[in-house]
Amino acid sequence: MIQIAVLGYGTIGSGVVEVLKTNYDSIAKRSGQEIQVKYVLDLREFPGDPIQKILVHDFTTILHDPDVEVIVETMGGTNPAYTFVKQALEAGKSVCTSNKELVAKYGPELLEIARLHNRNFLFEASVGGGIPIIRPLNQCLTADEIYEITGILNGTTNYMLTKMAKEGASFDAVLKEAQALGYAERNPSADVDGFDACRKIAILASLAFGENVNYEDIYTEGITKITDRDFLYAKAMGTAIKLFGTCRKTEGEPEQFFASVCPVMIGNDHPLFGVEGVLNGILVRGNVIGDVMFYGSGAGKLPTASAVVADVVDAVKHLNTNIMTFWSSKPLSLADIEKVQNQFFVRVKKYEADHVQSLFGNVAKITVPELPEEFAFVTEPMTEEAFANAAGQLDGLLGRIRIGH
Repeated sequence: MIQIAVLGYGTIGSGVVEVLKTNYDSIAKRSGQEIQVKYVLDLREFPGDPIQKILVHDFTTILHDPDVEVIVETMGGTNPAYTFVKQALEAGKSVCTSNKELVAKYGPELLEIARLHNRNFLFEASVGGGIPIIRPLNQCLTADEIYEITGILNGTTNYMLTKMAKEGASFDAVLKEAQALGYAERNPSADVDGFDACRKIAILASLAFGENVNYEDIYTEGITKITDRDFLYAKAMGTAIKLFGTCRKTEGEPEQFFASVCPVMIGNDHPLFGVEGVLNGILVRGNVIGDVMFYGSGAGKLPTASAVVADVVDAVKHLNTNIMTFWSSKPLSLADIEKVQNQFFVRVKKYEADHVQSLFGNVAKITVPELPEEFAFVTEPMTEEAFANAAGQLDGLLGRIRIGH
């Protein structure tokens, strides 16, 4: 029997305990040993919950118990999670986590500590909730040269954009609804400003390209400027508006990498067009395999807990063998976002129409009868820098969204 400990008895931590209990026998068969939760660490008390019998408040109790082979970290944040995880790995215990902030900031360091101690630091649930993506990048797609990863990586914003598209509702209205349903926090900034998706694409890009992508270097733009009017145009154009996290490698020499998180308009021929509601979708493009899609529940108690427990099983099966993960601490240099070429959907006040062609060249006009006071168009491909320079000469700019391909 293998003894494990769970750090944090919140939504995901309690889900891990539930999954281990519900599927106890099948998990034992798959891991080759029974897995028992010996400790749960939390600052709170849980009167009436059976977990109270194994609840501890001091991490050193777990750290110094030689019977604990695997630790599950579901506390979130980096403090004290980073300290606890680092100490656990140095003590010869494998760690499984769902903590994207921890992985994005300290992934290479913690993987190296795990390697030195012949243990494992596993984090399948840190991106995409219940969608398997970390393991495929590490194992199934290693024969490919991956040149792009693009994903709808945040269920809250995807839910909001879907509701705005289908119901014509305003941003503020769907945000309140998302908060009432528990999809968005009282302070929704991590979701709506794109920070959550930014950390996730940093993790995926680091694994795909082998060098460390610092999430603070990624151009990040959320959905707070998307309006119900944008969706009238999207409908007329036959497009959907999604929040994409993207990292791609350019062709030619010198090799360059671009990364961004921002809203995009995509046509119905795009593989991620139909990913709606709280679901996530991740598109991986390789030079041999072509396009591969990963799709499913990107968040939620049990889907995420299922991914964590899958890592626990992996850790138990490889107790004294390090599973190599190709993620160097060497920083991956990202090219300046200003040099990236994009097409842009642009809305301006009607009186700016005469200036558009002189500023942006040939454009495709988009007409929506409900908005006669506006002029909207799609540009030819142009650099971000060129677009910013042209848009800066408009007094009546109402909004712009990049066109995805």
